[in-house]
Amino acid sequence: MQNRMKTHQLTEEQTLHLLERTETGALATVDAEGRPYAVPVHFVWLDGKIYVHGLPVGEKVSNLKANPAVCLTAWDMQGYLMDPEGKPCDTNTKYQSAVIKGTARMVEDTSEKLAALHAVVAKYTPGLADKELPPAMVNGTGVIEITVDEMTGKYYEQ
Repeated sequence: MQNRMKTHQLTEEQTLHLLERTETGALATVDAEGRPYAVPVHFVWLDGKIYVHGLPVGEKVSNLKANPAVCLTAWDMQGYLMDPEGKPCDTNTKYQSAVIKGTARMVEDTSEKLAALHAVVAKYTPGLADKELPPAMVNGTGVIEITVDEMTGKYYEQ
């Protein structure tokens, strides 16, 4: 483990708070040739799992169906920490980040999918959280569930 990870770890509570408030992350899958494929996603933390929504088809869906190992990274860059002497190599970044390694699957159960989509709406558009989600939209939306195998968080600040 790198030194900064040892000395600047977020607690589990801080990491979960980051996941609850951060709006975007990058979901990495592995393609058939073994190459990584990472895409920006919206996600929610719900009942100890990560849920991602989007189209029910595409490269990330094909990849995870063939190889369910995934990694989600989320971060909150809070600004630059400029070196007082103006040294560019001593400039740093104030941030928090989380890395989740896990196993993904497509959610097929309608009630499970609906719960995840309601959580997405509540996170991203809370003013619409009481609205009904049309069944055709629910059925036509892909929902990925990520079971967390390993989760780490780190930060840096002066």
